[in-house]
Amino acid sequence: MEFFYIHFPVSGVTTWVFLPPLTAFIVSFFTSMGGVSGAFILLPFQMSVLHYTAPSVSGTNQLYNIVAIPAGVWRYIKEGRMVWPLTWAVILGTLPGVLIGAWVRLEYLPDPENFKFFVGLVLLYIGIKLLLDTVKNRKQKVPISKNKSSEKDVQFVISHTSFSLKQVAFRFSGEEYTFSVPGAFLLCFIVGIIGGIYGIGGGAIIAPFFIAFFHLPVHAVAGAALMGTFVTSIAGVIFYQLLATTYPGMSVAPDWYLGILFGIGGLCGMYLGARCQKYVPVYIIKLILCGSVLFVSCKYIYGFII
Repeated sequence: MEFFYIHFPVSGVTTWVFLPPLTAFIVSFFTSMGGVSGAFILLPFQMSVLHYTAPSVSGTNQLYNIVAIPAGVWRYIKEGRMVWPLTWAVILGTLPGVLIGAWVRLEYLPDPENFKFFVGLVLLYIGIKLLLDTVKNRKQKVPISKNKSSEKDVQFVISHTSFSLKQVAFRFSGEEYTFSVPGAFLLCFIVGIIGGIYGIGGGAIIAPFFIAFFHLPVHAVAGAALMGTFVTSIAGVIFYQLLATTYPGMSVAPDWYLGILFGIGGLCGMYLGARCQKYVPVYIIKLILCGSVLFVSCKYIYGFII
């Protein structure tokens, strides 16, 4: 069995070669349905299970996003479920936040226990809000047409999109949704800073915020959130790689081999998750997001207290 174990010099991790891709596959399959890459779950996994605690774990986690996300994004685009104005709001809002977060991570929080506690409280609030919203709307189902399957698929296509610098509106599943562009931009900027610090990508946890605060449909925001995470993760990995030269005594650059191994599993999991999403009821996806958010929240808060 030792033949299947591999050592990664950059991170110092020695593990069963199939463990990273298998874990990433399972996590990304479920979280990608809600527009979450799963990076914020894989980060505690790397730190607690693989004992990879150096600052470079943040860049490695973002590298996972780069490899894993394209398959899920392609599926959402192919099925016409990409809200492009929302996508650009996520990218433009989170990108500067991610770069600021990466700098803060290395300069002020190489051991970010205090900030983990803050993030845990934020995620706890979002998780509880999502849970209450899920319980309140328990009877909401995935809209299924009684007509042909092609007509059913039309319900999951974004249409009648209009946008300005103040507001974006679109139709999805027979209903019209709107959100404030300045509000979305500000929210993405703040979330981007958090994502940059922990290496989870700018849009990695934005989907629960859009659902909880802007009341946007989970089936419509998933693609935009994943695309935003993908773009900002590219910037994050490049930034961490460049910053490595200014912190010679610290492990800053991503572990490329480990990150790619995680990404391979995530690639398969995200594609299947995006493919299956429209067949899963809204409340199930929200419960998955609730469970994911509350899991990380409790772990961070518990780790700070103990």
